[in-house]
Amino acid sequence: MTTTERTRTYWLEHAWLGTHVEPGVALTVSVSGSAAGRDGRITAVHQGTPAPPPGAEILRGLTLPGLANAHSHAFHRALRGTVQVGSGTFWTWREVMYSVADRLTPESYHELARAVYAEMALAGITAVGEFHYVHHAPGGTPYADPNVMGEALIEAAAEAGIRITLLDTCYLSSGFGEPPGAHQLRFSDGTAEAWAERCSVLKERDHARIGAAVHSVRAVPADQLATVARWAEERRAPLHVHLSEQTAENDGCREAHGRTPARLLADHGVLGPRTTGVHNTHLTDEDIALIGGSGTGTCMCPTTERDLADGIGPAAALQSAGSPLSLGSDSHAVIDLLEEARAMELNERLRTRTRGHWTTAALLRAATADGHAALGWDDTGTIEAGARADFTTIALDSVRTAGPLPRLGAETAVFAATAADVRHTIVGGRHVVRDGAHTLVPDVPQALARAVSALRA
Repeated sequence: MTTTERTRTYWLEHAWLGTHVEPGVALTVSVSGSAAGRDGRITAVHQGTPAPPPGAEILRGLTLPGLANAHSHAFHRALRGTVQVGSGTFWTWREVMYSVADRLTPESYHELARAVYAEMALAGITAVGEFHYVHHAPGGTPYADPNVMGEALIEAAAEAGIRITLLDTCYLSSGFGEPPGAHQLRFSDGTAEAWAERCSVLKERDHARIGAAVHSVRAVPADQLATVARWAEERRAPLHVHLSEQTAENDGCREAHGRTPARLLADHGVLGPRTTGVHNTHLTDEDIALIGGSGTGTCMCPTTERDLADGIGPAAALQSAGSPLSLGSDSHAVIDLLEEARAMELNERLRTRTRGHWTTAALLRAATADGHAALGWDDTGTIEAGARADFTTIALDSVRTAGPLPRLGAETAVFAATAADVRHTIVGGRHVVRDGAHTLVPDVPQALARAVSALRA
């Protein structure tokens, strides 16, 4: 099919340009003539444009680069509201999570993920990193298409209008030296070699990247870590890993291997600039130096970490050591990257009893450019010529955001706005959300209710 290039103009009432809010910015965007195209790019940024040019799409409010959700488990969205009360720990929560995973089918997973990714678009998210480990049928039998569950997620993102990096996850063990439990059989390929063979069949698309993940050091035996790392290295693909989320994981790793999880990963070649550690909560000073010194990124998921009572990770120390920060909504207790950004700062204030650990610019960079980089979308997450035309507009006249001067719009967005204040989301130069309504998925609340109800039945 032949495609043609067309030019669109967007006029941004206020735009975040990485260091400051600029009033009156016109963007020229080149988009493909194909209806499925998401390759639209910004070709010019015209500052000092006080009035909309003729024919321009007008975006009133503060326009930010598209937000990147660097860590997602789409099916966890079905747990919202069911696990927020009562006592327990991460480990008791995990049993409830397994019960939902047991009921997933390719069809129900697609329906749920499509609605969840649409919810993300409504929250200004233009790319998601899906940490995907529900590979096989219950009991561990592969589907006729061994990647049908991953394909369901890729297609769901396409239908919801956002980009996805499918972080196909190696998950082989229930603990150090233990075989998978009954709930985990559908996660496991048996060996890292079999995992690599299966996920090598996955193909990238305009909207989709394929990356890798080590679920955790308890779920991938030490002698198989290098296989996953080598697969990602050969493809120059993102590699993510849950790291030191729980003290029990650290204790088990020390007992089994005589070292911390971070040291074990470093010794087997997992750490490095294309790797992102998710959570990085319970670290030693040596761990922080290993992670930062290797250029390994850190994805903080503050709303999940507080919901599961995980603890507050040393994000500031990690960044100071050289670890780029990104943000994720993880279990989707809420889907709101603005809340994740401010929670990282506010958590650190609670921990240290001092304020001002990150500038607004640094928090927005974690939510945009560095989040996209962690997912392999290095040319996304900024409003500048050559970047992908992915951006989102926050209202500055809602009950949460009205009042401050427009030049303080970035601070207002990070510290007061919520996902409910997103008015527009553009991906590849095309509206996915317009005036607060999704253009591709009708009635997102109903779609969520239907998909979640099917899994709870």
